Amino acid sequence: MITTRQIKQFLQRRFHFDKFKPGQLPIIQAVLQHRDALGVLPTGTGKSLCYQLPGMLMNGLTLIVSPLLSLMNDQVQQLQMLHEKRVVALNSLLSFAEKQTVLRHLEHYRFIFLAPETLTQADVLQRLKKCHIGLFVIDEAHCISQWGPDFRPDYLTLGTIKKQLHPDATLALTATATPVVQKDILQQLQLQHPLCQVTTVDRPNIYLATVHVPNEVTKQQQILKTVEHCQGPGIIYFSSRQKTEEMADWLQQNAHLRTAYYHGELNSNERFLVQEQFRNGEIDVICATSAFGMGINQPNIRFVIHYHMPNDLESYWQEIGRAGRDGKQSIAVLFYSDSDLQLQRLLINNDLPNKAVIELFYKNPQWFSKVNTPEFELLTRYYQQHIPMQQVIKLLQTRSYEKQDSLQKMITFVTTDSCKRAFLLNYFGAQQHIVHTDECCDFTPDPHILQKLGLYITKPKITTVELTPWSTILKQLF
Repeated sequence: MITTRQIKQFLQRRFHFDKFKPGQLPIIQAVLQHRDALGVLPTGTGKSLCYQLPGMLMNGLTLIVSPLLSLMNDQVQQLQMLHEKRVVALNSLLSFAEKQTVLRHLEHYRFIFLAPETLTQADVLQRLKKCHIGLFVIDEAHCISQWGPDFRPDYLTLGTIKKQLHPDATLALTATATPVVQKDILQQLQLQHPLCQVTTVDRPNIYLATVHVPNEVTKQQQILKTVEHCQGPGIIYFSSRQKTEEMADWLQQNAHLRTAYYHGELNSNERFLVQEQFRNGEIDVICATSAFGMGINQPNIRFVIHYHMPNDLESYWQEIGRAGRDGKQSIAVLFYSDSDLQLQRLLINNDLPNKAVIELFYKNPQWFSKVNTPEFELLTRYYQQHIPMQQVIKLLQTRSYEKQDSLQKMITFVTTDSCKRAFLLNYFGAQQHIVHTDECCDFTPDPHILQKLGLYITKPKITTVELTPWSTILKQLF
């Protein structure tokens, strides 16, 4: 049995940290003792270490289920920087030949990252069954509850797959999980007598703000004023891909900032280049959809602005959590209008297939073979997994009610006159008393509060050199 002293010595020798962050050590001790665990740790507090360290000490493979390609690649690079070469991401970026090579030599690896869709593939699962799985990790575990019924039916099979793989220990990690979601994660994964390590989700260095605006023109002008006078770099989140491109161009012209846009329609090379330019300080502001999210671990982001309101508090908390990971003062500002609230309600009502659509699809799935929309991709996945139609109808009806309830809580948060930090902590079940101050939450985008926070720039940032657009650089490289 590995002692606490030995674990701390290994932390210093291999990871070059003097001490653990809150919540890390109990999780690591649990999985090293072959005990299942659920870890709910704030963004930027080292969730990855909770499987990286024990994975290096345990016998067998450490299998990490991850929801996004960018997240997998980032984690692979982190381990390689720690001189761990026995690591691979088994995903769609590999060619057929490369995938087969990896599958033939699984015993040569210590860490394997893969998406749940890959894990359910017959050839992958059969090969993994023959291996000794020391640690089975579900990263961003809230996806089991929040994303599973929407876009990732394969997440719903992880509990069954876990039983087939017989890991020594299972670890679920997330930064955002209400008590209800925590319970759902435990049930879905069928964790046995788990350690539940839930630390505070509070990020006291992030100033929280919601600002009501009468129209789009005012919203843009307020955002312009904010980014001109606030220290950067920063992220502006949108729900529209087209709007990310329009605002990136508009801010570059009007604020003289180095900007770029980022959304799901960019190919992997384009995304990689934008991420690298942002990481290297060559971009001041990223205009992005939620695609720029999990796996982005840049410590010096000073502001996160929401141009459009997210559908739920979990998404909001994940996105503002990109700010201030270095522990320094940062701000999160959400601008909204009455029309924004109406739009979100409309989108929620049309977000999931209704009963009539589900029945038609199950009766004649071939009619929809060339329809490429999220709702029919979702139905196709359920159909391929032989989930009965009535079960799908019930599942999606329940999910629709849940999404409407989540949206209403988001609207209440945005419009409340009470302490927003206390509201959020209560929502996530944190047993923590908050003493509200003027530097905690609420905001008007003027120099006064930015000066209080130490984020004010007297003169707007002006780029004096002619910028080469990232898209032009990409063409030159590829």
